[in-house]
Amino acid sequence: MDNMEFNGFNTHNNEFSNGTAAPENRVNEFVPYSGENFHEVTYTPPKKKNRGRAVLAGIVGILSVVAIGATSIVGYDLIKGDTIGVTKTAEDSSSQTEVKKTVAAPANTDLPTITQLASPEDAMSIPDIVTKVSPSVVGISCVTAKGVATGTGIIMSADGYIITNAHVVEGATSISVLLPSSYADDSTSDEDLTIEAELVGKDTQTDIAVLKIEKNGLTAAEFGKSADIQVGEVAIVIGNPLGFELANSVTAGIISAVDRTISIDDRTMNCIQTDASINSGNSGGPLINAYGQVIGITSAKVTSTYGEGLGFAIPIDEAIPIIQELMSYGKVTGRPSLGVSGENVTEVYSQYYDIPKGFFVRAVNSGSCAEAAGIKVNDIVTGIEGTTVESIEQFNDVKNRYKAGDTVKITVYRDGKYIDFDVTLDEVAEETEEDEGNKYPYPSDNGGYNDDYDRYREFFNQFPF
Repeated sequence: MDNMEFNGFNTHNNEFSNGTAAPENRVNEFVPYSGENFHEVTYTPPKKKNRGRAVLAGIVGILSVVAIGATSIVGYDLIKGDTIGVTKTAEDSSSQTEVKKTVAAPANTDLPTITQLASPEDAMSIPDIVTKVSPSVVGISCVTAKGVATGTGIIMSADGYIITNAHVVEGATSISVLLPSSYADDSTSDEDLTIEAELVGKDTQTDIAVLKIEKNGLTAAEFGKSADIQVGEVAIVIGNPLGFELANSVTAGIISAVDRTISIDDRTMNCIQTDASINSGNSGGPLINAYGQVIGITSAKVTSTYGEGLGFAIPIDEAIPIIQELMSYGKVTGRPSLGVSGENVTEVYSQYYDIPKGFFVRAVNSGSCAEAAGIKVNDIVTGIEGTTVESIEQFNDVKNRYKAGDTVKITVYRDGKYIDFDVTLDEVAEETEEDEGNKYPYPSDNGGYNDDYDRYREFFNQFPF
């Protein structure tokens, strides 16, 4: 190994190739690696301890133990029947002194139900209400061009007068009443309980109809006052939801609202709102208070329009005058009529055509007061008696405050101008003509328009600009 050079260092001269002498402690002899006496060492640095996590884990553990212990104590005291937060006084037998302790309350199994909370102190129980009212609730079956329709009715007199909804008997060629099973005896069949009924009269605006069957000795319902009901009080419904297979079904809830203004079709109705379940087939049945009195006539038609969980009934105070009119005259007398039909102008078309919102007249009845006053097709009715209206519903709401024979001022929009007409209102001649509305026949291949755009396009293509 003489004169060997390694990495620029000459082992013989003990100096670097550039002439620099090696340090004194420099190893002068280079021994090549032979693989012997070599040990590989692996170094692993120590892990740092997270004291914060350890402390947190300890605290959680202590709290868990405390919680379990407290729960066990409370459970034990509940079983014993003691009361948390209530101080009881006991006498120590050894020292004859009073000892006070605060212990857990016993579980209260006598909490009132929602129905109990909603009922006055002198209210009847629901089973007693059902027993009282059920004999006055009947089934209504109608044969129509579309098939058989069913509903519910209320017996209002012992000699066979029955009230129901007008839409239940709409288009019926024959009507029959199914009496409840309480009228049956051992010799009575289901056919004996089914009696043909006569339509005395109906009023679609208030959705009320009166029927008559030839039978005496019926149990008439007791009528209360809808003006006396309060929001939050108990409400009970009896009827035939989804047909006679579920006849005399009972549902209960509370009065959710009173004097609720509801728009259905082209009419506005004042209704009672309830959360008691009302389904198809309940129409025409009773809404009952805590004393077993009828305070409303349920309408599934209104309910289905507004969605699930919302039930509506016609207040009995408003229904009674209509019922009396129907029983006396077969219709509601003195109800005013203008004699027009058409379509509402929506916000979209109002802006697009730069015309006011209102009621677009598409037809004027021949010989009507509207024709006599000078109202024409394509006029837009925008006001009545100084009240601005933007729809037929608003117009009818104001118009129905007057009687046939009254003269009212009606404002229309024509050729870019507003014109006032003094109109002496007609009396409704027939039940089907009692209210202005969307009754203009819209021709199409399938008998009616399905597309609003096409319908309005035809309307406004004829509009005079």
